[in-house]
Amino acid sequence: MPEFQAKSQVESQTKRQVTSVALTLTTADGYPIAATRYPAHGTARAHLVMAGATGVPQGFYRRFAEFASSQGYSVMTLDYRGIGRSRPASLKGFRMDYLDWGRQDLAAAVDAMSTPGLPLYVVGHSYGGHAFGLLPNHDKVAALYTFATGAGWHGWMPPLERLRVLLMWRVIGPLIVRLKGYLAWNWLGMGEDLPIDVYRQWKHWCTFPHYFFQDPKMAHLKAGFASVRSPIMACNALDDLWARPTSRDAFMAGYSNVAVQATDVDPASAGMGPIGHMGYFKQNCLPLWQGALDWFEQHRAASAAPLSR
Repeated sequence: MPEFQAKSQVESQTKRQVTSVALTLTTADGYPIAATRYPAHGTARAHLVMAGATGVPQGFYRRFAEFASSQGYSVMTLDYRGIGRSRPASLKGFRMDYLDWGRQDLAAAVDAMSTPGLPLYVVGHSYGGHAFGLLPNHDKVAALYTFATGAGWHGWMPPLERLRVLLMWRVIGPLIVRLKGYLAWNWLGMGEDLPIDVYRQWKHWCTFPHYFFQDPKMAHLKAGFASVRSPIMACNALDDLWARPTSRDAFMAGYSNVAVQATDVDPASAGMGPIGHMGYFKQNCLPLWQGALDWFEQHRAASAAPLSR
């Protein structure tokens, strides 16, 4: 079980105060992971873990976490190893496995938030939808709702974005990595800097239309994803150039024993403004947050309903 070292901190939310607790989780392999817990307002109806995207620090999801806590959810966010408050003093020479963000770091958060009597849900963003199938303890999670999860292959993207991504993978990224010893992702305005192993594995898997499922060295991952039985909803915006519905479907097929539900969002019709790949957790997308919580509530009600005789 993970160990906690806690200290209190107070953050403000519009029209009310939200008390969040900073935690350090210790993973099964001994790495300290910085996390934040947002207690539920009133009586907790469920627990929720926020599984973030590649290179995105947990603070990016604060508004969503505060919103969910105001709706009666006890929420935990975290920084994967090498990112945010879980980053070492220097990324140069820091080695890790990209898969460990799911099977170690997210797994520690799931253990920390799993308690008898209340359901546990996971909300994913991009990589968060990948990480769920890597969890050794996914059976503790009642359902997954993921935003912007896709296969990462440039061929699923529109032509101009395809060229930009190929330029990044084949020219700009290698030059930066050679200079710095890691991917200085923030130089490109794309997020936090990434450990070199994350860069190399991500780049390699994005050469396959079905991501790591087509990597012969990763064949063992298929069994883990096939063992998932928790309900899954995958939401993708039509203006998300990195994770269009076709890309989503290519990856989510890996959850081969779940009837994955999918929903496509047209930002223009919904009046939300542009969403892209990173906009799902901005304030204008609050209807999407409510939709995710409503879906969890439907699942909770169905699970609690007595069986008909």
